[in-house]
Amino acid sequence: MKATIWHNPNCSTSRKTLAILEESGADVTVIEYLKTPPSKDELERLYARAGITPRDGLRAKEPLAQDLDLVTGRVSDAAILEAMVENPVLIERPLVETEKGVRLCRPQDKVREIL
Repeated sequence: MKATIWHNPNCSTSRKTLAILEESGADVTVIEYLKTPPSKDELERLYARAGITPRDGLRAKEPLAQDLDLVTGRVSDAAILEAMVENPVLIERPLVETEKGVRLCRPQDKVREIL
């Protein structure tokens, strides 16, 4: 099985998710999204496939999300996506995609749903 993980190597949940993928024998493509951020279209596609909204995919604990009033403000999904593209640190991680679907793997065991 092929899998793609949008990964932050400094995040313990992301590292644990990657370990689960590797232990499962998946052929894993690792995208360090802070270095190579997804486009707005790619984020829309991933979130739609995961059945979540951009707000669900927002890293709300990130101080910048508070500073930009993205957490409690009346902000559209489009505005959240734009902020994520401009500031990929706002993307909650890790996102994993396989042929079975996409999951935001918090906690990391959620990845098992698509293996």
